[in-house]
Amino acid sequence: MNKFNQHDDIILNGGAADMNLVATQAAEKKLLLQTYDRHPILLTRGEGVHLFDDAGNRYLDLLSGIGVSALGYGHPAITKAIHEQTATLLHTSNLFYHQGTATLAVKLTEITGMDRVFFCNSGTEAWEAALKLARAHAGVLRAEGKNIGTRFIAMEHSFHGRTMGSVATTHKQKYREPFNPVMPDVIFVPFNDVDALRAAFDENVCAIALECLQGEGGIHPVSKEFLSAARALCDRSGALLLCDEIQSGMGRTGKWTMYQHYGIQPDVTTLAKPIAGGLPMGAMLCTEEAARAITPGMHGTTFGGGPLACAVAIAVIDEIQQSRLLAHVTEVGDYFIAQLRALATGHDSVLEVRGAGFMIGVEMKSAEIAKEVADKMLFERHILINRTSETVLRFLPPYLITKADVDETIAALSSLIADAETAQAALAEEQVHG
Repeated sequence: MNKFNQHDDIILNGGAADMNLVATQAAEKKLLLQTYDRHPILLTRGEGVHLFDDAGNRYLDLLSGIGVSALGYGHPAITKAIHEQTATLLHTSNLFYHQGTATLAVKLTEITGMDRVFFCNSGTEAWEAALKLARAHAGVLRAEGKNIGTRFIAMEHSFHGRTMGSVATTHKQKYREPFNPVMPDVIFVPFNDVDALRAAFDENVCAIALECLQGEGGIHPVSKEFLSAARALCDRSGALLLCDEIQSGMGRTGKWTMYQHYGIQPDVTTLAKPIAGGLPMGAMLCTEEAARAITPGMHGTTFGGGPLACAVAIAVIDEIQQSRLLAHVTEVGDYFIAQLRALATGHDSVLEVRGAGFMIGVEMKSAEIAKEVADKMLFERHILINRTSETVLRFLPPYLITKADVDETIAALSSLIADAETAQAALAEEQVHG
């Protein structure tokens, strides 16, 4: 039965290539589960660090698909890997071997300092694997006569994903309440509060779970004191330290992982977003000690670690290394942060600039100003950013942006923030004088 009628004003017969913005919006409203509040822009292609819509408008992308397209769009290393792999083998299942898994595992363990890898399809799946590993590891320790429980200590303002275990360790109530009861035995402590962490930690804890640089929570870095305390507590009891690097990992902060900035190694880490250049992929990595808790049949995935995703991930890592992109992220990221902090000195509505490399947050005085600036950056200046935690402008650009791109962004931001401040002042004056 046709889902559409003459009143829908939708032309579907020509296929996706003929769908304009209005037709696409109408079709999605009728057909898709309404999980996203999309911007009314129909993107059609990308090139380098720019995206293009169906009207031919060009956008400077400082969001990279929420931290995914680290090498931008149309990168020859990625297109070459996709072309070559699709010509040979797309899928095998994990009942058989293919050439990509071990090669990628070697690269990932070398750059993270971990020992073993579990491949999956997304960040939330990687985090689910980490949670299951922590529970299984605690079970092994109990079998060996050690006193350890099943509780997780997670952080306030954390975000770890949308599946049931991940959402149980995610702090914001709006992500959890609709699905209650979520997985039990999770407690939250204030991020970077060492005393609260020590007070909450006891023999019931199987793992401490944290992001070394909180993303959804507003781009807040972990303090070295807090990460050191978490490491010491876990070392004392045998609990695992789980570091979520889904958004901050794979070079986004100028090192392969954020925890490498502190010289502190977790027991488990999770990667996803940019790992395969835009193809769905995630990875949970762990130490040899943690890995001994998992045996064949305890966990698995149909698509994880498939030939295509592995081939592209290998190409992404090779390109980051060969083009010395970590150094570029550090240099241009430091410049970006410095320019943002200089901008902040001239605007009362900018409270703080935080982050590392190309994971940057600008805390605004109000959600209204943050929303106005983010919207006008998109629709008036054609620069893609977004808001997180309501008041924070978030920047997650491709690793290829230049200082010239930063300068263009700073000029646009300064102008739009000034306009927003003027409008807010005028509104306040009107309210005072009626």
